Amino acid sequence: MRDVAVVSFAQSKHVRRLPGLNEVEMLMPVLGEVRDKIGITQDRIGFTCSGSSDYLAGQAFSFVMTLDGVGAWPPIVESHVEMDGAWALYEAWVKLQIGEIDTALVYSYSKSSPGELRDVLTRQLDPYYVAPLWPDSVSLAALQARALLDAGLATERDFAEIARRNRTDASANPHAQLKGSRDTNDLLNDPYIVAPLRRHACPPISDGAAAVVLAAGDAARALSERPAWIRGIDHRIETHAFGARNLTESPSTRIAGDRAGVARGKIDVAELHAPFASQEGILKRALGLSETVAINPSGGPLAANPMMAAGLIRIGEAAERIRRGEADRAVAHATSGHCLQQNLVCVLEGD
Repeated sequence: MRDVAVVSFAQSKHVRRLPGLNEVEMLMPVLGEVRDKIGITQDRIGFTCSGSSDYLAGQAFSFVMTLDGVGAWPPIVESHVEMDGAWALYEAWVKLQIGEIDTALVYSYSKSSPGELRDVLTRQLDPYYVAPLWPDSVSLAALQARALLDAGLATERDFAEIARRNRTDASANPHAQLKGSRDTNDLLNDPYIVAPLRRHACPPISDGAAAVVLAAGDAARALSERPAWIRGIDHRIETHAFGARNLTESPSTRIAGDRAGVARGKIDVAELHAPFASQEGILKRALGLSETVAINPSGGPLAANPMMAAGLIRIGEAAERIRRGEADRAVAHATSGHCLQQNLVCVLEGD
């Protein structure tokens, strides 16, 4: 296996709505920043891979237009995944393992604001038995949260405390959309969106983008003083049938974490893609994280949740902690689909 590292990461300032910019205009500053940080131009990138959703963009093959943000020259080797950019990063990592390239650019983006996001996300459901019923994403997450309460694994106060901690930590993140330090008791007065999920336990709707540069071996060492080495990465999926799942657990996260090697050493930081506060505890248990691990110091998706980019951001944020010397070993997690249906786990280490 080749040693592959995250050597650069950039993201937009995530906001509720960007009415004056299209996807290309939103992406271009991020793509420029991620390359400028390590002093390279597009001609030194061996492979480019993106993650996005045509349903959010409202047109087929929408990713083709965003290639204008990458640049029309020189010609590029390019691919795309119709899901979160964390899976585009996985494809780029596999490409680097083949040995034909030494660098890869990965980016993802979405403008969630133009449509009804809760309805759009029903397209991720089983198209025969579930999607025709049109259960929205928040209602399904509330079903999972209710299962946690009924099993005695969490309380509504736990959800409020998780939201308070994440958004307090987001105060130090210039890219976060929601920040603040409201008291837990105050949060418990928020209205329900769908019981038992109150407003604070649900993610914001966000417009935003992110990009990462990966490099292998000596190329990584030349581009970064302290690369964030990917020591393990894996992804697994649950059944589409909600009735066949125990929604209080995430076996796909546990298996992916085991295969990625989470337990092989002490974890300092974990960036968990838990869009709903109720899901953070499920992921912590699945990954076997101790109470000493710093969870989502960036604020996580409760502070900003650009669809199709939030998972890639978790990897980028974890890598930045390592590259700045704030952590020696970190785990990043990304999810796709409803109720933690598909999960990716990435373990990163510094030299």
